[in-house]
Amino acid sequence: MALAPTLYDFQISLSHVDRAIDQPQLGLKVARHPSETMHRLWLRVLAYCWLWEERMTFGKGLAEPDAPDLECRDYTGLVTQWVRVGKADPVKVQRAVDQNPHAKVSVLFESADRLEAFVAEAREVKAARVAKAELAAVDAELLEALSAFDSRRIKVSLTFVGDHVYADCEGQTFDGPLTRATL
Repeated sequence: MALAPTLYDFQISLSHVDRAIDQPQLGLKVARHPSETMHRLWLRVLAYCWLWEERMTFGKGLAEPDAPDLECRDYTGLVTQWVRVGKADPVKVQRAVDQNPHAKVSVLFESADRLEAFVAEAREVKAARVAKAELAAVDAELLEALSAFDSRRIKVSLTFVGDHVYADCEGQTFDGPLTRATL
């Protein structure tokens, strides 16, 4: 019998200074697949907050590998944002760019090293249209610190200023840069 996903309840106070977003009470219920690590769960939450807009939803995740981890659709059902987190395949990201011409395609990696490896691989396989995607990596130490919080109910305050993330979780503060890259 397959194990059921675990539901996490995030109570988030979100501020994105550059985008003039202030959501003091953002409730987020996130299902964690039994094979998903806390690192990946937190990476999905950080991506959700980094790119937040109304109608942003979590994708099918690990159950459907070609589906986005996050997506946003307009009122007509057209995909406006397509988001992958973690280890992405340049060919699949290029395919997402091609299949969603009206969408902003973004990938958030778990470390700057992984981001650099992705860019090198994209150049190697000549996936030139990946250049249309927004590529960024969260600070590995910040992700590691947040991943230590593994309770079913998590209260966190996240502030994005420029390319920097500030987090306050359970009374502890952390911060780290968002590293960006282009092809």
